Formats: sequence, structure tokens, C-alpha cells
Amino acid sequence: MNADPTIPYVLTIQCPDGLGVQAAVMGFLAGHQAFITESHSYGDPETGRFFMRCVYRAGHPNMPPLETVRDHFRTVATNFGMDWSIDDAVRRPRVLIAVSRFGHCMNDLLHRWKAGQLHIDIPAIVSNHEDMRDLAEWHGIPYHHLPVTKDTKAAQERQILELVEAHDVDLVVLARYMQVLSRELSAALSGRCINIHHSFLPSFKGARPYQQAHGRGVKLIGATAHYVTEALDEGPIIEQEVVRVDHTHTSEELVRMGRDVETVVLARAVRWHCERRVFMNDNKTVVFK
Repeated sequence: MNADPTIPYVLTIQCPDGLGVQAAVMGFLAGHQAFITESHSYGDPETGRFFMRCVYRAGHPNMPPLETVRDHFRTVATNFGMDWSIDDAVRRPRVLIAVSRFGHCMNDLLHRWKAGQLHIDIPAIVSNHEDMRDLAEWHGIPYHHLPVTKDTKAAQERQILELVEAHDVDLVVLARYMQVLSRELSAALSGRCINIHHSFLPSFKGARPYQQAHGRGVKLIGATAHYVTEALDEGPIIEQEVVRVDHTHTSEELVRMGRDVETVVLARAVRWHCERRVFMNDNKTVVFK
């Protein structure tokens, strides 16, 4: 059975930069009857890494099926030392949302998902509080209340990992989940856990960032979406946004404005990750928008 011409496929690559990498990829796709609809590439002179994302469809009725294309591409990948994947873009990544008591980011993600703006499935929502249960269940999504204390943290995080495995989760989104993940859980979710930080990192870390910003008379506030790592709030940044403020704004107004920015930044990061547009590049990311 040949490839379905109506299905888009996404090829992602990262490898040591060098002569002929892009030519080899494009030559391979042309030789397998692929019609490229979108292509981005970047060679980082600092890290010496090459990154590429191509979207293609079958350009001829005789294009081989996905598994055959993958099998044939392994030779090219081996020659250039590539980390790579070729995926069916129709498949919806499975996203688990974790939330605490602030529901604006979760609500925004659910709205975008319901409206078809996020091409994902949400098999479960996890929280250490009951506050967001009604909203989750209104959307028909199972809600798992997993309370946590210092003494129960390890057991509670094992339950989260069990849900990740049971639901074949591709990405965990911390939508204002106000718990610091342990080193063990951070490592287990490496590269597939996104956090929204309610500050324009690296300034004003920790609790009450908007109040800190207000006390310093800042002119910009913002939010940061980043991958979770063992180092608190220092994972590779995916997206940031700011809004201009001045002396007339109260700290309460900064909170309101900041939450609006948080929802937009997190939604962008989730979408770009799920569309395979984000690549780890040491402590940074490459994002093909």
C-alpha cells in the first residue's frame, strides 16, 4: 500500500552541521516522490548543530508508505549522525494538563482545543486541588485529584508518571501547576514537559513576581514558557511575550494583564511543540514558526 496523498508528514532532523546535509535530505525526499509543502533549516555556528523541519505529502501515486520511507531514510541518518523522526502529522499528540488553583491557562488551552485551534488530544487533567474539577468535567475530560504534601510527594509523582504511561502521553503541560517537580520526575519527562512561568525570566523569580515588578516600577511585564529541567525555572525557553506598563497600573492590574500574556505564551509553546517545531539546542531552543 502506497502513501496516502491527503496525509501530511513531518520530517525533523538535528545533527552535526556539515557539507551536504541539506542536499542529502532534499535528494532523498525527491527520490521518494515527496512533494515538500514547508521547509525550515538552521545551522548554529556556536553549537555546530544543524536543524531541519520539512512537511511533505505524496507527490506521486507510487510514493512508498511511511514505514518504508522511514526504513530507507535510516541510511541517510546514519551517514550524518542524525537524531530524526518522520511522523504522520494527522496524529494528535496526547497532552496531559497539570493545574493547581489558577485556571486561566488551563481554560485557554481547553477553549483552543475545543475550537480546533490546538491539534491535540487531552486524555486527563491532574491537580493537587479540587478547584478545577467542574471545568475539566464540563469538557468531558477525566480529572485526577492527587493531593501532595512533603511526605507524599514521591508517591504522588509516581501516580503522575503512571497516568503518563497509561494514557500514552506525549507532552505534560504545567498550566500554573504550583508544585516544583522533583529531579526524578523532571528527568523522566525531559523534553516533554512545558511550564508557564508567570514572569519574564530571568527577572523576578519565585513567588509574587508581579508584586516584585510593581515594587521596582518596571515598564514591561511578561511570561515565559520553557521546558522543565532539574534546574528550577532555567529550562530551555520556547516562547516569551511582554506587555508595556507604567506608573498608573496597580499591582492588581499587573496580575490581570500578566495572566492574559501567560495564556497566549503557553498556547504558542504547546502548539509549536506539538507541531514538532521546537528543537533543543543545548540550553536554548530552535523554533521554526
